[in-house]
Formats: sequence, structure tokens, C-alpha cells
Amino acid sequence: MGDRPYVLLSCAMSVDGYIDDAAPERLRLSSAADFDRVDAVRAGCDAILVGAGTVRADDPKLLIRSQARRERRASRGLPPDLTKVTLTWSGDLDPGARFFTTGESPKLVYAPSGTAAELAGRLDGLGEVVDAGEPLELPVVLADLSARGVRRLMVEGGGAIHTLFLTSGLADELQLVVAPFFVGDPSAPRFVRSGVFPQSPERPMRLAEITRIGDLALLRYLAGERV
Repeated sequence: MGDRPYVLLSCAMSVDGYIDDAAPERLRLSSAADFDRVDAVRAGCDAILVGAGTVRADDPKLLIRSQARRERRASRGLPPDLTKVTLTWSGDLDPGARFFTTGESPKLVYAPSGTAAELAGRLDGLGEVVDAGEPLELPVVLADLSARGVRRLMVEGGGAIHTLFLTSGLADELQLVVAPFFVGDPSAPRFVRSGVFPQSPERPMRLAEITRIGDLALLRYLAGERV
């Protein structure tokens, strides 16, 4: 895989491309069966990445839920949980977030040079802050993860992070679950933001799999050349 991990993007969205609505509570786009599928996908990866905005908005634990999957990982000599990774430009992260306070695996925070030192002091050992350049450079992040033994990276959003990986041409696979309803609110967040995407009509992704999960549809696309 060269100097970066295999990168798998995972997202659930409405038919019209929204990953949430504008209400205070999180919109449920998935189902129990799909959550279990995502858990299985997580268990096959080495690290999981979300943006700092997702850490702030959703306060995710990013743990493997199934005890059986955790035990199978341990039997193969792997840690029960994945290495947690986040990207931040502003350094606005709460040390009390569940990203930092749950799980025993490493927590890695990649930040620009101008932010990294102050953030490291504020996190006080809860996670390792890594200087990713000025400005933050995604290839630096991926090369550092590869050097740490991360061969397979799962990226769970949000929209700005998915956009960054896709527009940078650094996504190998996209697992997109489509929920059977519309949101229709222009103020709500979408799967991706505006950008120049190499996955264009002239260079489309390859549809590798379609799976029905109740009324949900899982579309698995191969987005890169390293497949």
C-alpha cells in the first residue's frame, strides 16, 4: 500500500444527500442491522478517523461494540479497539470528550504547526498531538499513520472530512448507506461540500456491491486506483 493506509469512507445519508437535519437531536439515518454491519467493518480496520467537528457535535466513543469481535481481535494479537484519530485546524477540542475518555487504544490528534503545541498542553496526555504541517496536510497524516502500523483506516466524517479525502484523491473505497426518506433542509449538513472531485463523469467510481439492509441500500464504491 505504499506510504499510506487503505482509506475506507463510511457514511449514511438521506436520498437527497443529507447526513443530519437541523434539529437539536441527531437524526437517525441507519438501523440496528446497519449499525452492526458498521461495527463489523470497524473490527476489520486498524484506526478510525473523524473530524473535530464530529467530536464536538456527536461526542462519539468510536469503539467496537460487539464483545465477540473485540475478543476475536485480541485472539489475533490486535488491540480490542481501534486507534482513534481526529483532525483539527482550530484546536477546539474538549478534553472531556468521549473520544479521549473511552477506550484503551491510542488517541491521535493531528493539528497544524501553529495549533499543535498549545493543544498538546491542554490535552495533558489524554491524546498524542501530532504536528501535521502548516497548513495541515493530509498526506502527512496518512504517512504518519502508516509509520505507526495502520494499514486500513476507516473515515466516518463529517462532511468536511469526507470532502477533503475525496477531493484530495486519497479515498480508496466508499461505503454509502442511503436511507429511504428526504430531509430537504438547505441548512442541514450534507454528505459532501462543494469541491473539485477527481471522481468525475470522466473518471467515475466503480460500483463493487449493492446490498439491501431492510429499507436501506448499501452502495460500495471503489474510488481509487489501489484496489
